[in-house]
Amino acid sequence: MAFTRERAVDGVVERLFELTVDGERVPAVIWAPEGAAGPRPLVLMGHGGSQHKKIGGLASRAKTYARRFGYATLAIDAPGHGDRIRREEALANMREVGARVTGQTSSAWTPERLQLMAERTRRAVPEWKAALDAVQTLDFVGPDGPVGYWGVSMGTAIGVPFVADEPRITCALFGLAGLRPNAPAFEAAARAITIPVEFVFQWEDAVASREHGLALFNAFGSAEKTMHINPGGHLDMPAFESASWERFFVRHLGVAAGAQALAAE
Repeated sequence: MAFTRERAVDGVVERLFELTVDGERVPAVIWAPEGAAGPRPLVLMGHGGSQHKKIGGLASRAKTYARRFGYATLAIDAPGHGDRIRREEALANMREVGARVTGQTSSAWTPERLQLMAERTRRAVPEWKAALDAVQTLDFVGPDGPVGYWGVSMGTAIGVPFVADEPRITCALFGLAGLRPNAPAFEAAARAITIPVEFVFQWEDAVASREHGLALFNAFGSAEKTMHINPGGHLDMPAFESASWERFFVRHLGVAAGAQALAAE
């Protein structure tokens, strides 16, 4: 674990670092309150397809969590994303994914797409585990605090197998995804998840059909699980869902010592 940059803005410190997992460089970032000391809840955030670890909405959410609840938030670049690829490749990914999520091209799970996602997940799960191992050695995170996961779209596609295989995670927020055809391992992973889950879904999503989204929610093995369904497409998730995510995390992770849960009322 090697820190490459540290920057403090408005009471939050952003630290960039890198890991080597199976011989491959994995860029990562962790946000925490400035001056943070001692253990605190940790949230892992998985970005969507064609995005990167510091995409605007994710970074903004991480900073809010640090200020309001004293959380640390960890994100990594998924395989084939972010600082792991050239700018030209990233732009091509954005065009391809953008065409699918807006319905301009088919979002069907072809054998090629299934194979690509399976390989991406196979690599990403040990990378997430290594990143979690690394940050839990930091004095402002610690090894014993509660851990939550947030990830929608590709963040769910990778997150479900990861969460199913990671006993340190206390609760998880998923969404904008569904059960894929001919992917029994993914369904088995969903059924193996028994921690509290909140699932957000768009009713006219071109990426995940209603049938597949409902099937994924039904597959989760959790006794406590909630599904929020909103009208609109993949990119139309309403901003007010973020308040629900805050309440969910505060309910299951608590807040850091000395933090004031301003948005949890």
